[in-house]
Amino acid sequence: MLVAFRNDNRDSKNKMFVEDNFQYAQRQLKAMLQDTKNNTTSFPRSINEAGKLVSTDMYDWTSGFFPGSLWYAYEYTKDTTLKTAATKWTEGLAPLQYFTRHHDLGFMMYCSYGNAYRLTGNKSYRDILVQSAKSLSTRFSPVTGSIKSWNSFKTWHDNKTYNFPVIIDNMMNLELLFFASKITGDTSFRHIAVTHALTAMKNQVRPDFSTFHVVCYDTITGAVTGRETAQGYADNSTWSRGQAWGIYGFTMTYRETKDPRFLETAQKMADWYLSQAELPKDKVPYWDFNTMEAGYVPGIKSYAKKVTVKYRDASAAAITASALFELSTYTGRNAKTYYKAAVQMLESLTGPAYKALPGTNGNFLLKHSVGSIPHNSEIDVPLVYADYYLLEALMRYNRLLEGKNIMSN
Repeated sequence: MLVAFRNDNRDSKNKMFVEDNFQYAQRQLKAMLQDTKNNTTSFPRSINEAGKLVSTDMYDWTSGFFPGSLWYAYEYTKDTTLKTAATKWTEGLAPLQYFTRHHDLGFMMYCSYGNAYRLTGNKSYRDILVQSAKSLSTRFSPVTGSIKSWNSFKTWHDNKTYNFPVIIDNMMNLELLFFASKITGDTSFRHIAVTHALTAMKNQVRPDFSTFHVVCYDTITGAVTGRETAQGYADNSTWSRGQAWGIYGFTMTYRETKDPRFLETAQKMADWYLSQAELPKDKVPYWDFNTMEAGYVPGIKSYAKKVTVKYRDASAAAITASALFELSTYTGRNAKTYYKAAVQMLESLTGPAYKALPGTNGNFLLKHSVGSIPHNSEIDVPLVYADYYLLEALMRYNRLLEGKNIMSN
């Protein structure tokens, strides 16, 4: 608990801050529901150059975030219209429980069905989550000690193809496996999750606790065959959202295991993030911590001109804020620093620089996120997962203000 961090003279103001932002989210989400025309097979992701909503089918890695946002908004506001919509959008993802083509099933199913089960206790949702964990487990290799992220990965610099790439984002999908293990008593899910996390801690986290985006493995020997980037500035740079995924993922893994190695990794990754000279004062990072710095060469020369602008990534800040709220509850070392940084990130993200005016921005909450500059995709636009983690961070902040366990309903 963070009672010692609270200031009773400010509690009322802080609670109103949370209230105001959830009321805003409630209005924006309802407007977005109107834009979708209740087509629950087309999931909001971003906007196009004309400012119009861009959606995807269920097989896109982002499909679980919109229903997840609806569940968080319902949880706070108790607006039954949002609950009805969250239920429909979540249940539209049911076929994905058998999906095995990439690793993002945790994002797709735990952000949607995980929140749905947490808030409703619906047994059918639990069963779908367990089957989803079984599907995700099929991508685990005991040889590499990892869950395979993509089916293959082609490098920028020499057009080399790797057949077992693992991305730092994959740490986020382990929560689904931990859930399935707890709910079924089947320890195989937990074994896969812990093994993957230990492998990532060994091979994906650098000695200074920054991170590689992609680590590739030999499928026969399990040896590391490459350390690359796909969405960052350079192979040896630190992609800001990748660092955020890592902080969040190792914090969650510590929650589920109580293994101090994971806590230390999460702490030191957070310390690295917060100590960077390139981190702006508002703590919303640029899309990569090393953009245009000496010693970091972009992998694709054709996109070099695009990175003369140091775009911010609000999604990285939202993910990190949510992670830091949780991390602050597990440690005395730097706990107050993590808490204050998370609050500052929330205040920045909900200020005029990043928070969209009502009815604008395709009805997304946050402006100024970056999907992938190297792929010339989703540059300086809203992204559905930025909104999801903003709402999660607000919910966690609210629980701490009320003196509750951060993971409680």
